[in-house]
Amino acid sequence: MVISIQNHERRGRLLDLIRIRGFAALEELVRELGVSESTVRRDLDALEEQGTAKRTHGGVLYAGGMPRLAEFDERQPANWAAKRAIAARAAEVISDGETVLLDGGTTTYEVARLLVGRSLQVVTNSLPVANLFASESRSDLVLLGGYVSPRTGVCLGPYANELLGRLHVTTTVLSAAGIADEGLFNAHLLLAETEQAMLRAAGRVIVVADSSKFGRKSLTLVAPLAEIDAFVSDDGLTDDWKARISATGSELIVAVIPPEADDDRDLRSSTRRRHA
Repeated sequence: MVISIQNHERRGRLLDLIRIRGFAALEELVRELGVSESTVRRDLDALEEQGTAKRTHGGVLYAGGMPRLAEFDERQPANWAAKRAIAARAAEVISDGETVLLDGGTTTYEVARLLVGRSLQVVTNSLPVANLFASESRSDLVLLGGYVSPRTGVCLGPYANELLGRLHVTTTVLSAAGIADEGLFNAHLLLAETEQAMLRAAGRVIVVADSSKFGRKSLTLVAPLAEIDAFVSDDGLTDDWKARISATGSELIVAVIPPEADDDRDLRSSTRRRHA
């Protein structure tokens, strides 16, 4: 029983190290945990079976999913491959040394996971995003205060908006509940106001949204399409929407969903049928 508890605690610490860094070399895990290489390899095998880590040549990548919040749980797992492909493209256009403002969307969370370990100043109103960077010495973290939504784990309201009015960031990365001809939509009135403050604080605004979000409206209009500098979406986006985005002068970055992601291919097909 004692050995079982020790294994559980050690693997929990191991997972925390991988989650915080995004990638960790085998040698550094051995050194920091103070155990043998064979023990670390066995623990990594166990984490890989759970789906929270992925072994690579010389190390391991964090592969865990999203935090346990209602907003995250209600998202269809079929969208994850699209979100991760979009996040990878978005992370590519963010340079080290930038000040990056991240909202609390599920796709933005995937972007945040890929930015862990990079030399950045990170500003966020999201507790799950902040948790990724809280123990990361290579990034500076600013967490916006305010009322915390129990569904999303994000801070919003006048306190968050007031602090945002004092800040300037290089890049703001936003998610969306819907994107229509009128612009970017959100389902929460207070959050929409906070996201509008995020737009005003930014030198560049990037919206990350899978193709199913296009052609949809939600409760509140956040901003017109022309105020967005770049949209990052997946290759399920219709030609019609590609043309509409181009007409606004915004940049469109298309992420290709891996062919093995069968569920997301179904999603893209249904999206084309709805919005063609």
